[in-house]
Amino acid sequence: MNTPICDFARRYADSGALRLHMPGHKGAPLLGPEPYDLTEIDGADSLYEASGIIRESEENASSLFGCTTLYSTEGSSLCIRAMLYLTVIYARQKGQRPLIAAGRNAHKAFVSAAALLDLEISWLYPEENASYLTCRPDPEKLDAFLARAPEKPAAVYITSPDYLGNTADIEGLARVCHRHGVLLLVDNAHGAYLKFLPRSQHPMDLGADLCCDSAHKTLPVLTGGAYLHIASGLPELFFRQAKNALCLFGSTSPSYLILQSLDRANRYLAEGYRERLAAFTGETGALKDRLIGHGYTLMGDEPLKLTLAAKDYGYSGTALAALLREKNIVCEFADPDFLVLMLTPEIGSAGLALLEKALLSLPRRPALSEKAPGFCRAERVMSIREASLSPSEIVPVSACAGRVLAAANVGCPPAVPIVVCGERIDEAALRCFAYYGIKDCTVVRKEHRYDRF
Repeated sequence: MNTPICDFARRYADSGALRLHMPGHKGAPLLGPEPYDLTEIDGADSLYEASGIIRESEENASSLFGCTTLYSTEGSSLCIRAMLYLTVIYARQKGQRPLIAAGRNAHKAFVSAAALLDLEISWLYPEENASYLTCRPDPEKLDAFLARAPEKPAAVYITSPDYLGNTADIEGLARVCHRHGVLLLVDNAHGAYLKFLPRSQHPMDLGADLCCDSAHKTLPVLTGGAYLHIASGLPELFFRQAKNALCLFGSTSPSYLILQSLDRANRYLAEGYRERLAAFTGETGALKDRLIGHGYTLMGDEPLKLTLAAKDYGYSGTALAALLREKNIVCEFADPDFLVLMLTPEIGSAGLALLEKALLSLPRRPALSEKAPGFCRAERVMSIREASLSPSEIVPVSACAGRVLAAANVGCPPAVPIVVCGERIDEAALRCFAYYGIKDCTVVRKEHRYDRF
């Protein structure tokens, strides 16, 4: 598979041209990649008006994924905003209000998009006492929800795989959504590689209408590289407006280094990646079996994510992460309950062996009995947009009872809000904040009259 963006950047770097254009480093290799760091010069094409080398590269990616695939150099966050914008346009064309039914474990990029677009959200909650990171809607329950809904949402939005490695029944959810005339949108940020398993588990092959992948999370792509996928059977407006949707929220200076990384990944994926992935997932599956046999409890069903329920082995997730760090092994995410490790073929058999040795060297202890607080369903006081745009202040959690959240107060990772903007912070939320170590919150100022919303 050809690599038109990489080829252009290489030719330009080798040309010795006097660079009287941005960026300011002029190709001087202070870090190393600067000679290949370009802007929209003649021949370099333009990401949001692609008609040359970028369009050719995106067509290569589309041929790999079997649908229309567009690039983002600002991660899945940009793609999420674009998906929701397209859904708003679609809903309004049909005379509908832009209402989205969304799994509650949505990334905070979804929440910020709701604020920007003034979306109405109907939350789909997880089972009682589930982690706030997990929400796998059941197709039968979704069918019942849509059947009794006084107002049909324009789309259902889910996160799969979630941060703990759980995957949803996308095929079943898609059948339900389409039976009710509703779009299915999937945040597949952690699952770009699912397309290349022996049997594809990618959302676009399971019936999703719109989907985003963070290529950089599971493929050898620079941080920020992502895909927006559009199903072939959607109305023309989705294809006509997709670039505008990305442009609306994206930087006018997209990174050509990231574009080259996405471009080069096409060749990587086309040339033997399926076989390498199949071999590696076989190794990871065997490793998981051995860890279970040693006494570890694993979570999730995603092949390239290893999530340990740490307390069953006698540790907190954060304690396990610290012990691994002492062995020069750095995890993706840890909290009091879970340790999340992200695996790809790039670590190879040697990396898996190093990880296994480290985990098996840790002595098993009596299980920890402390349970995570139950999932809280906070009272909505005002819209996400109104709360986000209201005068706010940062106050200690101890002074937050009864206040209304103005901004999501969790970092990335995992970037999943415990309480959403516009909801009242109650005692259940305070217990969650304490458990996860949240010290302060951004809340709507008291003098703001939010009681009328």
